[in-house]
Amino acid sequence: MVEDKKKEKGIWAVAHIYSSYNNTIVHITDMTGSETFAKASGGMIVKQSRLESSPSTAMAVASKAAEEAKSKGIIGVRIEIRAPGGHNGPKYPGPGAQSAIRALARAGLRIGVIEDVTPIPHDGCRKKGGRRGRRV
Repeated sequence: MVEDKKKEKGIWAVAHIYSSYNNTIVHITDMTGSETFAKASGGMIVKQSRLESSPSTAMAVASKAAEEAKSKGIIGVRIEIRAPGGHNGPKYPGPGAQSAIRALARAGLRIGVIEDVTPIPHDGCRKKGGRRGRRV
């Protein structure tokens, strides 16, 4: 007995989630990254800047971007999480990253691969703080 698997017609996209300790930005593009389907940030949701990076704001940001993308025919996303990184920023994403992924899944989008694309320095610029480091 062969089961008939019904394939959904739709487009797969990439959800770029930038999550720092100050903000959360969700940007949904096509697979090449050249065409934007939807984007939203913490500043579009809340008035106070201290709340832009909170998990509840990140869920609202992701669900807003997901609804906009679903209206354009997106059925699934490949997630790329990015922290500030570089030679001075933190290497770990902020508090909104995990809740943004959860909100994308709850909105009805299928999730493919979850990947970390934080920029890592390969010995470039000198770190700030001087020879003895930052003295608190």
